[in-house]
Amino acid sequence: MTTYMLTTVDNPFNPHTEFEEWNAFDIQNGHHTSAYLARVVRSSPELSEADQRLAIEQAIDEIIEENGFAFYRKVGSTD
Repeated sequence: MTTYMLTTVDNPFNPHTEFEEWNAFDIQNGHHTSAYLARVVRSSPELSEADQRLAIEQAIDEIIEENGFAFYRKVGSTD
């Protein structure tokens, strides 16, 4: 199963494998990508894990559609 995360084109770190470094870079540069994604995602604790992943992926796609690939990227990692 593939898990997707949202990142910015200027962030040199992989959010899947270097989250602490990725997040520090993101916040230091004023992007606050995780917070932005949290505001956009439509989720609920009642959703299954698969539905949670789908909600996150849909929110990532929505952010990219609204902002273009010039700033945000969708990165996947296979479990």
